[in-house]
Amino acid sequence: MALRDEILEQPDVIDSFLNNQAAQIKSIANAIGRPSGIFIAARGTSDNAARYAKYVWGAKNQIPVSLAAPSLFSVYKQPPLISDMLVVGISQSGESPDLLSVLKNANQQGCTTLTITNQAGSPLALEADYIIDIQAGQELSVAATKSFTAQLTAIAMLSAAWSDAPELWENIREIPPLISKVLHQESQIELFASRYRYMDQCVVLGRGFNYAAAFEWSLKLKELAYVVAQPYSSADFLHGPIALVYSGFPVFAIAPQGGTFEDMSKLLNKLKEEHRADLFLISDNKSLLQIADCPIPLPEGIHEWLSPLVAIVPAQLFSYHLTLIKGIDPDAPRGLTKVTLTN
Repeated sequence: MALRDEILEQPDVIDSFLNNQAAQIKSIANAIGRPSGIFIAARGTSDNAARYAKYVWGAKNQIPVSLAAPSLFSVYKQPPLISDMLVVGISQSGESPDLLSVLKNANQQGCTTLTITNQAGSPLALEADYIIDIQAGQELSVAATKSFTAQLTAIAMLSAAWSDAPELWENIREIPPLISKVLHQESQIELFASRYRYMDQCVVLGRGFNYAAAFEWSLKLKELAYVVAQPYSSADFLHGPIALVYSGFPVFAIAPQGGTFEDMSKLLNKLKEEHRADLFLISDNKSLLQIADCPIPLPEGIHEWLSPLVAIVPAQLFSYHLTLIKGIDPDAPRGLTKVTLTN
C-alpha cells in the first residue's frame, strides 16, 4: 500500500529535507527579514499546516498570523488590504486556482510572497518571490502524510531561521529519530484500530501547537475511514460540544506535556469519570495514559512546539489501519483525487 509506505518514509524525508534545505531556508528568512505580519492561503491538509504556523510563528517569533479566506480573492473579487504582510501559499501540488488568486493579488498589492510546496515548478510556486521546496518526493496516495510533516518542518525551520537561535535547529534535528520510535508501535496501533471497526462518529481534541494535529487527524479519519470526526480545541469543546459525549462515545486526543497539558488533562479526566467516554490518547505523560482505553505513548524529550510532527504519525497509522479493517482501499478514497482544483 502506497499510503503505508509514505507514512514510514517520514523520518527519512524530514532528515533529507533538513540536510538539503536548511541553508536555503536561512537565506530566504534573511532576505525577507522579520515580517510585521503573515497572511497564509491554504486548503485541506495544507490548511492544517497553516494552523500550526499560526502558533509557531506567533509563539516563537511574535509575528501575528492570519489565515486567508481565498474566496474573497477568487469569487467575490473583494480582497482585504494586505500590502504590509508576508503572504504565504502552502500547497502540496501548488495547483489550486483560488490559492493562486491570493498570491497574484498579493503581488499586485506589492506584498512579499512565499510558497511552501512539493512541486517547485507549479503555478503557485512560479507566482511567488520565494519558494520552499519541501522535497517530500512523489506522494502517490490521495491522503497527504509525508508532505504534511514536511510542511510542518518547513514552518519550524523558518521559525528557527527568523529566531537565529541554534537551539531551535537542534530541536528540529531531533525529530526524525523520534518519529522512528513512534513507528515501532504500529502493531499495537493496528490492534487498537480493530476496537473501532464499527465507529461512524467521534471527536478529536487538541490544543495549542496540537490544535493543527487534531484537525489533521480528523481529516484523515474522514477521507480514509469515512468517519464523521469533529476536531475541537479542548477549550472550545467545553462550550457546548461536550454534550455530545455519552458512555462509550469515542474521544481521540493528542495531549503532550507543555503549556496546554493541564487543561487537556482536566478535560480528559472529566470525560472519563463523568461521561465514561472511550478514550484513545496520544501523550508522553504516563499518568494521563493510565486513564486511556487505548494509550499511545510518545517518546520522551519532545519539545512541545515540535510535538505535532511526531504525534500526528500514530494518528496517520491508526487511520490507515482502521480503513483496512473497514474493508476500504486507503489508496483510493471515494470521490477524491490527489489535486483538488478549488476556485
